[in-house]
Amino acid sequence: MDIAEVLTLADELIFAKTGKHLDYVQEAILRGTLQDTTYTQIAQEVYSSPSHVRNVGSKLWKILSKELGKNITKANFRTVLVENSKIYNYQSAIVGENVTVGENVTVNHNFNVCREKVRSPKTPQNPEPTAKQPRIDLGDAPEISTFFDRTSELSTLKQWILENRTRLISILGLSGIGKSAIALQLIQHIQYEFDCIIWRSLRDAPPLASLQTDLIQFLSQQQETELPDLINYLRSYRCLIILDDVQTIFSSQQLAGNYKQGYENYGTFFKQIAESCHKSCIVLLSWKKPREIAALESHPKNCQTLQLNSLGEPAREIFTEKGLAESEKWSELIDIYRGNPLWLNIVADAIQDLFSGKISEFLSYDSLVLGDLEYLLHQHFQRLSESEKQVMSWLANQIKAVEISQKPALLELSPSEFLKAVESLRRRSLIEKVQKGDRALFAVQRAIAEYVKTNIK
Repeated sequence: MDIAEVLTLADELIFAKTGKHLDYVQEAILRGTLQDTTYTQIAQEVYSSPSHVRNVGSKLWKILSKELGKNITKANFRTVLVENSKIYNYQSAIVGENVTVGENVTVNHNFNVCREKVRSPKTPQNPEPTAKQPRIDLGDAPEISTFFDRTSELSTLKQWILENRTRLISILGLSGIGKSAIALQLIQHIQYEFDCIIWRSLRDAPPLASLQTDLIQFLSQQQETELPDLINYLRSYRCLIILDDVQTIFSSQQLAGNYKQGYENYGTFFKQIAESCHKSCIVLLSWKKPREIAALESHPKNCQTLQLNSLGEPAREIFTEKGLAESEKWSELIDIYRGNPLWLNIVADAIQDLFSGKISEFLSYDSLVLGDLEYLLHQHFQRLSESEKQVMSWLANQIKAVEISQKPALLELSPSEFLKAVESLRRRSLIEKVQKGDRALFAVQRAIAEYVKTNIK
C-alpha cells in the first residue's frame, strides 16, 4: 500500500466513525508515521505543538483500532499494514470484491467503506465522495500548546464564513487572549470548504505591495498564467487568508486606527476585500480594530467583528495543570486577569514558584502584575496617545465603573478629546463597557488598573 492508498482508507474509516474527513493534522500524523517521523517533527510540519499532535494522534489510533478490530498505535501502525498486506492489497483484488477489515466495516477495491455487512458484488456502489484537499501554507502561524473551549465563538465564526459568506472578519483582543488559537481551531473545522488556506503575520509590517505579491505567488501555483491582481484570485478560488499581528501597521502614540505613514493603502485594501464580489474570506487578528471596519459592519456579508473576551470557566484547566491549591479562589484569579489564558499561565507559574501554589498568599500582596505580564502590558501601553494615558489614569483610580456623560474636570482635555480617547481605548480592548439598565458604564479591570497606577503618571 502506498501513502495515498493508506490516507484514502483512513479517511473512509474516520468518516464512517465520526462523519468527518481527516483533517490536515491527522493526515500529517499518518503520513509521518509511514515515513518514521516523530511527533515533534510532525508538529513542526503543521506548525503546532508536539503535545497537541500527540493528543490528536492518540484519538486517531483509538478510532482506527476500533474500526479495524486491532490495537493500533503509532509504533505498530506500519507493522499492522505489513501483516495484513493480503487484506489491503486491493490492486490485485477481483473487481467488485468486498473485504471485511473490522467489525461491521466493509471495504471494496475502491476503498468504499460502509457500516454494514458484506454486500453482494452486484449491489451498485455509491462511495462517499472524498473531500477535496486544500493547499495549506501555515508558515507564519504560531505554535499553540493548548486549545481551550471556545465552542460558542467557533460556531459564530463558522456561521459567518460558511453560511453568511462574510468576506472580511476581524478577531480582536489583547495579547494572549487566544486569537491565534481560535483561528487555528477554525481552520481544522472548515478547511475542506476552501481551495487554499494561507496564514501570514504582519509582525514586521510588510508594505501592502509585498504582502500581495507573497499571496499571489502562493495562489498562482494553481494555474499556468498569473491573474492581474489578488482580488481576481479571490474570485477564481475559494481562499481563506489569515492576517495576524495587524496592529503593527498602525501608528504608536496616536489614537487607535491611524496607519503608519506609507501604510494607509491597507485601509483601502480592507475596504476592497469587504465590498468587492468574490467567494473568499480574509480574517484579521489584531489588538485593535481598523477604522474602516466600523462603517463596513453595517453590511454583515461584507464585514463582521468577533471580540474575544474572558475564557471563563475553561480557564480553570490552567490551574489544574499548574497544581494550584485553593480552588475556591480560582474564579477570583480569572476575574482579575480577564480570563486571559496567557496572563493566567504567567501568574499561575509565579504563584506555584513563589508561593507553593497558594493563591491567598499571592493575593495578599499589593502588586498583581509581575515581570512577564508587566512586559506584555507595556507593549500595549507604549502605543497610547497622551490623551488615552490621561483617561486610563483616571479610570484606573475609580472604585467602580463610571459614566462618561460628562468629562471629568481634572482632565486637561476638551470634551471632544475625552470622548475620542474613550472610543480609542475601547478599540484597543483596554477598557470595558458595563451595561447597567439603560446606562453605559466604563471600567478598567483590576490587573490593568494596577499596571496603570504603577507605570503611568
